[in-house]
Amino acid sequence: MKVIVTGASGLLVIGLAKNRVKNDFKQVDLTDKSAVELLIEEIKPDVIVHCAAERRPDVAERNQEATFELNVHATEQLGILSLKYKFLLIYISTDYVFDGKNPPYEVNDTPNPVNFYGNTKYQGELAIQKVNPDTIILRVPILYGEAEFPGESAVNILVDIVKDSSKRTDINNISIRYPTNVDDIARRIKDLTGKYVEQNIPGIKGIFHFSANEKYTKYEMCKTFAKILNCSIDHLNPIDSVAANQPFDCHLSNKRLEELGINTKCIGFEEWWSKYLVQ
Repeated sequence: MKVIVTGASGLLVIGLAKNRVKNDFKQVDLTDKSAVELLIEEIKPDVIVHCAAERRPDVAERNQEATFELNVHATEQLGILSLKYKFLLIYISTDYVFDGKNPPYEVNDTPNPVNFYGNTKYQGELAIQKVNPDTIILRVPILYGEAEFPGESAVNILVDIVKDSSKRTDINNISIRYPTNVDDIARRIKDLTGKYVEQNIPGIKGIFHFSANEKYTKYEMCKTFAKILNCSIDHLNPIDSVAANQPFDCHLSNKRLEELGINTKCIGFEEWWSKYLVQ
């Protein structure tokens, strides 16, 4: 099976990357339609896992035109090409398509994003469903894992904040998140791909959810890191209010994956970080 992963230089096989091209990665700008199609003609993939996106809500808000071009138009183009070149497209979406008011969310629940980032990811979903209903959409929550630099993950970067006691920092202590390890995400993508391509199981299309089930606020994550590192977090100020453009609790239900017989067990948050931070 030949697989292309877009955004492969990010936190989540031939990898496509616009920046930080290394190893066997091929450099391509996904907003360049001609270049993308030429590459697909050359590689002839069986599967494309579309991870590339502007995933930072604050950056998305500031750069709306570029974000929409990548998160929506480039996604739609891959959907069109998936029909033309007969490959399976797996689009990685987000729990931020929901407003966080009525968790846990099933795959058929109606999205209602409360910020621009979440809206572009939802628009990307709608775009590929319109051009190719046989694509797979996998919604995932906040991710963590081994990263090239901490800023790649809104979880990883908290470790640096915990370590830097030189400045007072406000940390959200009310919004509920379900941090999920990228290795667990990769396994679920492999499971879905295998059932679609190798086992030829019917009905492997549409929307799926995958999430760890341990819940944390960002402040609680910081407390976990401080425990592992044996350091103080007196410099952190827990904030108990939710911004208007931030959902409260977007917990995703794993029910549809489990109905396919896919194991949705995840590594424990503290367990993984205990190994990672002391190595």
